[in-house]
Amino acid sequence: MKLTLRQLEIFAAIAKTDNVSRAAERLAMSQSAASNALVELEKAYDCPLFDRIGKSLRLNATGQGLLPLAESLLAQARDVEAYLSGGKLGPVSVGATMTIGNYLATLIIADYMHQHPEAPVALHVANTDAIVERLLRYECDLGLIEGEVSHPDLLIEPWMDDELVVFCAPGHELSSHGPVDNETLARQLWILRERGSGTRSHFDREVGRHLGNLNLRLELEHTEAIKRAVESGLGIACLSRLALREAFRRGSLIEIKTPQFSLGRRFYFARHRQRYESAAARCFRELCASATGGASSTAGLQLPFIP
Repeated sequence: MKLTLRQLEIFAAIAKTDNVSRAAERLAMSQSAASNALVELEKAYDCPLFDRIGKSLRLNATGQGLLPLAESLLAQARDVEAYLSGGKLGPVSVGATMTIGNYLATLIIADYMHQHPEAPVALHVANTDAIVERLLRYECDLGLIEGEVSHPDLLIEPWMDDELVVFCAPGHELSSHGPVDNETLARQLWILRERGSGTRSHFDREVGRHLGNLNLRLELEHTEAIKRAVESGLGIACLSRLALREAFRRGSLIEIKTPQFSLGRRFYFARHRQRYESAAARCFRELCASATGGASSTAGLQLPFIP
């Protein structure tokens, strides 16, 4: 064969970073060695894989076609190494959206690391759009997402149901109110997740469009920041019931009844259609299902460890 796994590993790293120096740093090698390996690969097949734009590299059509093949082959090679090393799992990179990352994924990772102490695992927490982008760039093996996603390059598998809840502080005028109508909700000050998050997309689709010109006071990227802002009396908000369970139990936040809206949604597993699913990624995905006790909804989770 004219190529080596190392050349493919270097090619994939450069493709993900668009930069030879950053790729070399990621692989703990010199820039010149990484550059030479790429040049040798391209020369061996007389086939450029990147467009050179100044000091930057951009995958051309051939490189874009090679990347999923290289990623799959590298993932399989890691499984072979793990097998030859006594059945140890290789590394796995997981991307999780905010609600899942903050309230479920870290707990599942703790269980995974307990069962497989020598298996490297990385967790990236961001909104749905960012996790999808990481999956498409082959930077994550598995995505745990809460937003509706439809992309031809992604495989989406339902995990469990969830529900959004509108809520306020105990001293708010709506805290002791019955079901609240749309006109009343439209007059409130709202504190919401940023655009690009699964929570915000579902809110805009199921709630916001019924309230006219929404009085948006704050957009925040983190659920805990939104909860603190609502507790401080800055407005009302809408988040996953999973993120609010303990606050509702303590009485620091109060649910606002909105039966007129359809606030149910789903959590999903997401992975790249062309990326080989490594033994580690498959093991982690299966652990996610078993760690939640087979519950079909977050409302039925027995998770006393949620803060």
